[in-house]
Amino acid sequence: MVLSGITVPAGVTFDLSDLADNTHVIFEGKTTWAFKAWAGPLLQISGKGITVTGASGAYLDGNGAAWWDGKGDSGVKKPKFFYAHDLTDSTITNLHIQNTPVQAVSINGADGLTITDMIIDNSAGDAGSLGHNTDGFDIGSSNNVVITGAKVYNQDDCVAINSGTASKITFSGGTCSGGHGLSIGSVGGRSDNIVDTVTFSNNVVKNSVNGIRVKAFAGTTGAIKGVTYSGITLQSISKYGILIEQNYDGGDLHGTATSGLPISNLVIKSIVGTGAVSSSGYDVVVTCGSTASCPGWTWSNVAVTGGKKYASCSYVPSVVGDCS
Repeated sequence: MVLSGITVPAGVTFDLSDLADNTHVIFEGKTTWAFKAWAGPLLQISGKGITVTGASGAYLDGNGAAWWDGKGDSGVKKPKFFYAHDLTDSTITNLHIQNTPVQAVSINGADGLTITDMIIDNSAGDAGSLGHNTDGFDIGSSNNVVITGAKVYNQDDCVAINSGTASKITFSGGTCSGGHGLSIGSVGGRSDNIVDTVTFSNNVVKNSVNGIRVKAFAGTTGAIKGVTYSGITLQSISKYGILIEQNYDGGDLHGTATSGLPISNLVIKSIVGTGAVSSSGYDVVVTCGSTASCPGWTWSNVAVTGGKKYASCSYVPSVVGDCS
């Protein structure tokens, strides 16, 4: 199935959610969407054994500037861009996405999905600070998802692994610029709050608010376990080099840290960030609700400097050292 030079009418989902097994979808030329204030999504693809390929020079343009007002999820009603939902044993390769109104790629209900060399470019939203809540990848309720070689330029999380029994997720060889870094969460506040076995490896996070962030809602239950950050290079981080919190409450460090959603077997190793954090930011922040709620951590070869020390760290695992 070759899709070439398509303009999608306003308020319509480009719906490829009922594809026959083993369909190969090829995008050619420019695919774009007309403006309407609505929830979207603009594109939806589902199925088993699906192959999605972006041809050389092809790109999907969400026409984001028509919606951008600096208010993201508020203000003008904005459609999410791409629902990669219910994809089984499928691949997406060389897809170039740009100018999404808000969040770019939502992955949900996937099992066995590989995404290779995807570009998500919302850098045009930097002008006037009009782009907002333009997450690169939001992943929930999925298993065996591998994302390699992605390049994300945006104004929110590069990757966010959310509640909903997300397991065996890998994000490697990627570049994140302009956003909020590599995030777990926020986890909590839903009926199913489990994130299990996630690996971020050999990625660069630059010109971003945060580098590494693990955020558990205060006052909720669930689990974050088996998360690894390895071989991460941080450059020009404005606020938090590494932030691990059990007191997320609609914003970072807003609540009182609680213990109902433990962060266990966390691995932070080979993090390169000497001088990477702004002098007004913080190098490392850890707020655990109790000693028991942050067990089994590994912390090695971590060099994140340039910012301040945080005065209100709590129950910091001994392998981390003093972050205050």
